[in-house]
Amino acid sequence: MKIHPLSDVVSNNIGEGTTIWQFSVVFKGATIGKECNICAHTLIENDVTIGNRVTVKSGVYIWDGITIEDDVFIGPCVAFTNDKNPRSKHYPESFLKTVIEKGASIGANATILPGITIGEGSMVGAGAVVTKNVPKNAVVAGNPARIIKNIENNTK
Repeated sequence: MKIHPLSDVVSNNIGEGTTIWQFSVVFKGATIGKECNICAHTLIENDVTIGNRVTVKSGVYIWDGITIEDDVFIGPCVAFTNDKNPRSKHYPESFLKTVIEKGASIGANATILPGITIGEGSMVGAGAVVTKNVPKNAVVAGNPARIIKNIENNTK
């Protein structure tokens, strides 16, 4: 494990071979797997689980209630959310659960609404706004995100 001295990492649940770059914040309750690359300028809250071999590019904030499975790619500045009705100083009893399944990729600047599952092997295009679940092996793009192709059989 390699943690840059200019990051603030208080979790003890970080796997071997993981690198966390400068200006990153990792809360005490967060769990990060083996061989991950957590790039600069990221934040990972307490109720977050990140699997093995995950890449989180710069400018990504991973809020409570988010699970990222193995071999996932999160592009730069992906915006995760965890509250459908946010109000200043009003907190829900629990945050909605968002799951990014194994092998999925999320392109730069995509927005992921709370309570969504992004299916195994799927791909979210850059800038997409994901408002509902993404099926396994689907490619989605746009606002709102729509299926544009299926990776398994490469059909539209």
